[in-house]
Amino acid sequence: MPVIRCPHNMDIHFSEEILLAIMLDNPLAITTSSLGLHPSHTLPEKIHAAASASFSGIEIIYKELEDYALSQEPALSISDAAQAIAKLCSSENLTVLSLNPFKNFEGHHSPLENRLESARNWIEIAACLGAKYLQVPSQFDTANSSGDWPRMVAELRELSALAASYSVSIAYEAVAWGTYIDTWEESLRMVQDVDRVNFGLCLDSFHVAARVWGDVTVKSGMREDADSALQKSLDRFVETCPLDRIFYMQLSDGERFLPPLTSEHRFYSEALPPSICWSRNMRPFPLEEELGAYLPVTAISHAWLKRKGWKGVVSLEIFDWRMRENESPRPNENVQRAVESLRKLSTALEKYA
Repeated sequence: MPVIRCPHNMDIHFSEEILLAIMLDNPLAITTSSLGLHPSHTLPEKIHAAASASFSGIEIIYKELEDYALSQEPALSISDAAQAIAKLCSSENLTVLSLNPFKNFEGHHSPLENRLESARNWIEIAACLGAKYLQVPSQFDTANSSGDWPRMVAELRELSALAASYSVSIAYEAVAWGTYIDTWEESLRMVQDVDRVNFGLCLDSFHVAARVWGDVTVKSGMREDADSALQKSLDRFVETCPLDRIFYMQLSDGERFLPPLTSEHRFYSEALPPSICWSRNMRPFPLEEELGAYLPVTAISHAWLKRKGWKGVVSLEIFDWRMRENESPRPNENVQRAVESLRKLSTALEKYA
């Protein structure tokens, strides 16, 4: 049984049998947010934890890289921090899958040259990390953007060209609260219209489920036509989505709001759509039913991985409020949750009918 030395004098033990059992025929990655959200959960500690469980890739949150840079003595520039983290990942045999999230780019009312300059900074950092992708969520700044489709296509082509000059690709993700693009179908349409080899899809099970299946504002936690709408969406995906337009997939679950989300709930925000409040706080690992997880992750995974036959990277992206608590588990404990979640999902997929 392999033993990995981690910070805080804690060792993690994973049997080779478990690691083999959870592979799902896909390379596996994990986001840094999935390993801890408390300020004491450092980026190097998360990288060690991911490596200990034999994940092949890691997705890095830009803000966490900034925090790491400022925590050093003396403080590092963001580019120097990225190079240091890239070296650490390489030593741990981890590939940096993506830097994320570069938000609210296409169709924004601010000058395009300013947005492209901001993008250049992010892309340069992604290149310093050795990240293959910059993850770009669909536009959701409703008050300061336009849904002019030709304009959005043209701007995303410019973003793609800029990224290509650094050998970086753009992973475009339809978020459930997107103003103009909030389904995988619309994000695929955008990818096809942009029509650049370095511009493709990031598919996220949470956003699919939150958009067509779940509803945190009602007691049942589900839309009236939830199962039918999801099944139709998954059938369309299997029938029509080209595999070569997909860059990677992300899996997470959603915790049921009991009671439903209202203005009295601690995660409620009048300024934010309910799905954002849900996404940022109550996204446990797949099938953590003991923590209130209830989304149809198995059905989505079965359509994506089995029916469609996706063999590329599958990443876990978690935002769990428990990881922000003062007594929250360390990253090496959170990665054990990830391993158990993947084991349960692998078993569920074998039994899925």
